[in-house]
Amino acid sequence: MSLSQRVEKALKGAEKAVETVPAERPTERPGVRTGSSAAPVGGREALLTEIRTRVQTEAIDAFETLLDVTDPAELRTRIAAIIDRIIAKYAFSLTRPERLGLVEDIVHEVTGFGPLEPLLRDETITEVMVNGPSNIFIERKGKIERVNVAFLNDEHVRRIIDRIIAPLGRRIDESSPRVDARLPDGSRVNAIIEPLSLVGPVITIRKFAATPYTVSDLIGFGTGTAEIFNFLRFCVLARLNIFVSGGTGSGKTTFLNVLSSFIPEDERIVTIEDAAELQLRQEHVVTLEARPPNAEGAGEITIRDLLRNALHMRPDRIIVGECRSGEALDMIQAMMTGQDGSLSTGHANTTQDMLRRLETMILMAGYELPLRAIREQIASAVDVIVHTARLRDGSRKIVNITEVYGSEDDDILTHDIFEFVQTDFKDGKVIGDLLPTGIRPSFMGVFKSAGLDLPKGEFGIPPDDPTKAQKKGKGRWQVGGSSEAEDTRPVLVGHGKAVAAGGMIYLSAVGPIDPATGQVVRGGIKEQTRQCLTNLKTKLEAAGSSLEKVVWANWSLREVSEFDMFNEEWLRCFPGDAPGGQGTLLPLSHRRAGFRVSVGVIAEA
Repeated sequence: MSLSQRVEKALKGAEKAVETVPAERPTERPGVRTGSSAAPVGGREALLTEIRTRVQTEAIDAFETLLDVTDPAELRTRIAAIIDRIIAKYAFSLTRPERLGLVEDIVHEVTGFGPLEPLLRDETITEVMVNGPSNIFIERKGKIERVNVAFLNDEHVRRIIDRIIAPLGRRIDESSPRVDARLPDGSRVNAIIEPLSLVGPVITIRKFAATPYTVSDLIGFGTGTAEIFNFLRFCVLARLNIFVSGGTGSGKTTFLNVLSSFIPEDERIVTIEDAAELQLRQEHVVTLEARPPNAEGAGEITIRDLLRNALHMRPDRIIVGECRSGEALDMIQAMMTGQDGSLSTGHANTTQDMLRRLETMILMAGYELPLRAIREQIASAVDVIVHTARLRDGSRKIVNITEVYGSEDDDILTHDIFEFVQTDFKDGKVIGDLLPTGIRPSFMGVFKSAGLDLPKGEFGIPPDDPTKAQKKGKGRWQVGGSSEAEDTRPVLVGHGKAVAAGGMIYLSAVGPIDPATGQVVRGGIKEQTRQCLTNLKTKLEAAGSSLEKVVWANWSLREVSEFDMFNEEWLRCFPGDAPGGQGTLLPLSHRRAGFRVSVGVIAEA
């Protein structure tokens, strides 16, 4: 059959159309009307709905024929012919704008994504949510609205889903009723159908700008200030490992995209995602995308698989779009084994929740790791957590920038460097600023060793306070330069205080402090125990006693497992009958000072 014959057959099909199949919700034309709820069908809208239903049904019958048409003008002409034939047959009365609106509907059905097409083209819409054929919602400026748009039926929605996922080689059916995909412009798509969805096929589309947002855009949106983004640029250039956390729809991926723009052009970047969304501008970028299993359940390639493969690709940076489960372990390992400056995101309500989720995700990897080891690895690998949030006015902002500076007592140590402080809520807008907390991060010296000149004012971060104990930088920051000038302030604890009473000398805890420098001696438990005993001897003799007159001792250890090494040095000091005593764990103040041991005694005067 020739092309003209097929078209003629399709046009004749209009005359054999079945009775009207009512649409669940009408569509206003030429524009799309939005509001908190859709208006009831009636009057003129009911007529348009009836015509649209007839036209769409018959256009579907001629779908394959219309696909052969490559000239947009000819396509519109043929679709207009179908519409005119139906209008004439049923003596419908339409205005010119209404007729053009019907033509647009069918053009979208043939060449695009049907009723979704005008929503996807609207740059003010950031999210499209289809809850079955007749309930469609959008997000605009952070607010959700219902739109007066509808599909014909469930099958119509399924057909659009298939059109989205077919170019990606993915599938959706009863055996695999959910799928993640992306549109040609990079927008993220999730679809789920029966039997998992009880309201019909559901589509959720997170739209992305055709042109990736820049730092200037986010500053204009109020996400952060120029000074904050300059600080984050320094963090990326200094190769700090950064996690972006936040709730659903808080702008994590957009923010990660902007952060990645700070990576220098001469570095090799490997991105790994479930569905590719990142839009990096650098030239040397390798984009990897996970693959779901095929119809036989084989061939799946997970993010974990891609992460392991990426380590063999000589990456300078690894960017994982989102950590959801066991891949968190591989990401942490990569951060610890040479891929400094790596970036990723995760869902969490706070920065502390992000750390807890990382612990849980690492446990999901299937390895029986002790929680302490997991926390130590997280504390070593992750340097900065940037937390984003969608506030009640719909705006998306950075609300916390937090440093992870170490671990202690089986806990991860953090402090906020910047925190969003809300000052007012006026005219439906959240008023506030992301302000320095007054805490200086321990990695400030890394900027200098990376050759970065700190700007005047140092991002509003206060200078070092000599009266406060300085936090130690991470060990990997000491390679090629220290994180800050060496701390020479004297240790304030562990000096011991002797009190004479009832013919006895009571000497409180003495730590492993070098009296010449006032600093904790370098070395392990044995070196520190020797220094403790030396200091103990000096203190007792100054108080009119000696080691030989010690009758009771209390030793505190950082690690119970180090008792044997401590006891070996202890017995060398007391070769005969050692005094009685008891052991305890070091208090927090001694741990923070770097002690592994401290000793207190009771001796005869």
